[in-house]
Amino acid sequence: MIAFFRAIADGLGRVRDPSIRVVYATILMLGVAYGLAVSVVSLFLESRGLGKESIGSLAIFFAGGIALGSLPAGALVRRFTPKKVLIASLLGYAVAVSLFPYGSGYPAFAVARFFDGFFSVGVWVSSETVLLARAPREDKAFFTSLYAISLAAGYVVGPIVAWAFVPLFGKVASFFTAAGFALLALTIVVAKLSGEAAEEDETDAANESKTSLGALTILRRIRASCFATFSYGYFQASVVLFLPLFLIQRGMPERETYIVPAPFAAGMLVFSNVAARLADRYGHVAVMRALGLVGTVAISSFLLFRGSVPIYIIVFVAGASLASVSPVSLALQGLVIPKRDLPRAGGFYNGAYALGMLVGPPISGALFQRVSGSAMVLHFAILWILFVVATVFWRKDDPRLSHAAPATGA
Repeated sequence: MIAFFRAIADGLGRVRDPSIRVVYATILMLGVAYGLAVSVVSLFLESRGLGKESIGSLAIFFAGGIALGSLPAGALVRRFTPKKVLIASLLGYAVAVSLFPYGSGYPAFAVARFFDGFFSVGVWVSSETVLLARAPREDKAFFTSLYAISLAAGYVVGPIVAWAFVPLFGKVASFFTAAGFALLALTIVVAKLSGEAAEEDETDAANESKTSLGALTILRRIRASCFATFSYGYFQASVVLFLPLFLIQRGMPERETYIVPAPFAAGMLVFSNVAARLADRYGHVAVMRALGLVGTVAISSFLLFRGSVPIYIIVFVAGASLASVSPVSLALQGLVIPKRDLPRAGGFYNGAYALGMLVGPPISGALFQRVSGSAMVLHFAILWILFVVATVFWRKDDPRLSHAAPATGA
């Protein structure tokens, strides 16, 4: 673990671009805000009279906000610069999370969750545009792994802050504190972020045509990334809701399921940077394929093992593999898409993630209820196997392993 933190510290020392540092700080603050809100939201809603089914269904509105906001966010970043969209999105998120506790019923909470997702995707697309445009080409995945680690670290810190604040100030204070962290991030962006995604150098100008890529061309170039983030959104949104129920059904005590997310996050934190270094060296599509294959084996193992310790180990491996796919798939976009088209690519990418979040839980829940929990777990494995097979056919989408043109306008 000490070696892990030393590696992260060394990695941050390699980040010379102040705008990339601002992106990391911003996404860390947003992660803390997410952690604060998520840690108390179900308890808060239950105290307002909502049932468990209603609480779970509110996730649909959050995902819907991401889905409907992803493409406009890309267009707005392209039109007004990432900095302006990032400022507006952070302000919008702060307002949405502040108003959430004032909801008087399910419709009001649903509207708040929708705008939570809508403004969140604005933060993601604008931040990722800056990151991919400015990160060195030879280290794209390494830089995106630090981005993912920053967000995950925020998710760790947020609940700890809530644990300290809630007994003193109540659950509502968590939402206001989350808004405060978003406004702190906004202040950093206003003061420190460059107004443009990146300064084009002479090489960029020579390599990129003046014509933007068509939507279908962008989608073809990032199809592996979109399939990866769709699969991860589908899997992540579903297992959060149903994996504890499956484990309880197989005999795990309810209390022991509470910490299941911890080894998943730990796996991601420990291995995502390693996966990124491998991707930058050996190719992003190849590493995504390997991670997907390991994750498939981990998911399938839920059907074979019982007992808390084996399950926690399996969850750790699933986090180390499947969660690490995310920063690698994001980095691939920076290699195959020109800087001017990164906002649109980011919109498609985050839209695929939201689509997975939307369709995953209903399908998973139907399989769990109408067939069995084992069938639900098996269909997760099938999804990732399909992804692995697709990357075999799409292996030349990675310019590091083919003669395909890199991120140019051609």
